[in-house]
Amino acid sequence: MASTVFEGDLRHETARFGIVVSRWNDLVTRRLLDGALGALARYDVGDDRVEVVWVPGCWETPLAADALLRTGRVQAVICVGAILRGETPHAEYLASTVSHSLNRLAAERGMPVSWGVLTCDTLDQALERAGSKMGNKGAEAALAALEMVSLLDKVKQGG
Repeated sequence: MASTVFEGDLRHETARFGIVVSRWNDLVTRRLLDGALGALARYDVGDDRVEVVWVPGCWETPLAADALLRTGRVQAVICVGAILRGETPHAEYLASTVSHSLNRLAAERGMPVSWGVLTCDTLDQALERAGSKMGNKGAEAALAALEMVSLLDKVKQGG
């Protein structure tokens, strides 16, 4: 007897996506947003299927992501932000709390919530990950969301 194997792909004709963007460190987050939008567009997700929500900082990201999912208008939320280490442990607490909250939200809602939040020591490191040497983590988060929407649809349909 053969096993049933499920795997998502990067095409979905009708899925709608929300993108929550932190305004804090917007020099970086605007590039992450551009990367996410560009990745979705490369796979035929038009602007009419994307809602962008700006929040003051990463702390507000989980609440905005939950609000988008509750509308029923989106099938996944892509979260982008940039948390830079300072002289205190604030960045670690913030990153840990936000990541756990978003992970819990995805599990509770049964919908993809993609993590495109950078946690870097310096602005230069963040810029490298927002479209420079290290790629664009916003684009990677968008592709993960797109694949997960496809995968969850296939699992629901049973193959």
